[in-house]
Amino acid sequence: MPKRIMQGTVVSDKAEKTVVVRVDRRFMHSLYKKVIRRSKRYTAHDEGNAYKVGDVVRIQECRPISKRKRWEVIGNAAGSGG
Repeated sequence: MPKRIMQGTVVSDKAEKTVVVRVDRRFMHSLYKKVIRRSKRYTAHDEGNAYKVGDVVRIQECRPISKRKRWEVIGNAAGSGG
Protein backbone atom coordinates (compact mmCIF):
# COMPACT_ATOMS: atom_id res chain seq x y z
CA MET A 1 0.00 0.00 0.00
CA PRO A 2 1.52 3.37 -0.98
CA LYS A 3 2.36 5.92 1.66
CA ARG A 4 0.33 9.10 1.68
CA ILE A 5 2.16 12.35 0.83
CA MET A 6 0.77 15.77 1.75
CA GLN A 7 1.94 19.35 1.43
CA GLY A 8 1.66 21.95 4.16
CA THR A 9 3.22 24.85 6.02
CA VAL A 10 5.42 24.58 9.10
CA VAL A 11 3.67 26.37 11.97
CA SER A 12 5.97 25.33 14.84
CA ASP A 13 9.57 24.16 15.11
CA LYS A 14 10.06 24.46 18.88
CA ALA A 15 10.41 20.74 19.62
CA GLU A 16 13.65 18.83 19.02
CA LYS A 17 13.64 16.94 15.67
CA THR A 18 9.93 17.72 15.23
CA VAL A 19 7.90 20.22 13.24
CA VAL A 20 4.16 20.85 13.26
CA VAL A 21 2.78 21.10 9.72
CA ARG A 22 -0.60 22.63 8.88
CA VAL A 23 -2.21 20.97 5.86
CA ASP A 24 -5.06 22.91 4.21
CA ARG A 25 -7.73 21.32 2.07
CA ARG A 26 -10.58 22.82 0.06
CA PHE A 27 -13.86 21.13 -0.75
CA MET A 28 -17.35 21.93 -1.94
CA HIS A 29 -20.09 21.94 0.70
CA SER A 30 -22.64 19.30 -0.25
CA LEU A 31 -25.73 21.42 0.49
CA TYR A 32 -24.65 25.04 0.00
CA LYS A 33 -22.22 24.42 -2.89
CA LYS A 34 -19.70 26.83 -1.40
CA VAL A 35 -15.98 26.14 -1.31
CA ILE A 36 -14.85 25.61 2.29
CA ARG A 37 -11.30 25.59 3.65
CA ARG A 38 -10.37 23.22 6.46
CA SER A 39 -6.97 22.63 8.00
CA LYS A 40 -5.37 19.97 10.14
CA ARG A 41 -2.09 19.93 12.03
CA TYR A 42 0.32 17.01 11.77
CA THR A 43 3.42 16.41 13.90
CA ALA A 44 6.26 15.35 11.59
CA HIS A 45 9.78 14.08 12.17
CA ASP A 46 12.57 16.46 11.07
CA GLU A 47 15.85 14.65 11.74
CA GLY A 48 18.19 17.56 11.10
CA ASN A 49 16.08 20.42 12.49
CA ALA A 50 16.32 21.87 8.98
CA TYR A 51 12.87 23.45 8.62
CA LYS A 52 11.65 26.69 10.15
CA VAL A 53 8.27 28.35 10.62
CA GLY A 54 6.78 29.39 7.29
CA ASP A 55 8.52 26.76 5.15
CA VAL A 56 6.29 24.86 2.73
CA VAL A 57 7.16 21.17 3.07
CA ARG A 58 5.98 17.74 1.97
CA ILE A 59 5.32 15.08 4.60
CA GLN A 60 5.03 11.32 4.15
CA GLU A 61 3.38 8.65 6.25
CA CYS A 62 5.82 6.49 8.21
CA ARG A 63 6.04 4.07 11.12
CA PRO A 64 5.12 5.44 14.58
CA ILE A 65 8.10 7.42 15.89
CA SER A 66 6.47 8.61 19.11
CA LYS A 67 3.00 8.90 20.63
CA ARG A 68 1.82 11.51 18.11
CA LYS A 69 4.42 11.38 15.32
CA ARG A 70 3.44 9.21 12.35
CA TRP A 71 4.74 11.47 9.58
CA GLU A 72 8.19 12.49 8.36
CA VAL A 73 9.33 15.49 6.33
CA ILE A 74 10.59 14.43 2.91
CA GLY A 75 11.62 17.86 1.60
CA ASN A 76 10.59 21.30 0.50
CA ALA A 77 7.55 21.56 -1.71
CA ALA A 78 9.67 23.53 -4.19
CA GLY A 79 11.58 20.34 -5.02
CA SER A 80 14.90 20.94 -3.27
CA GLY A 81 15.19 18.21 -0.65
CA GLY A 82 16.11 18.83 2.96
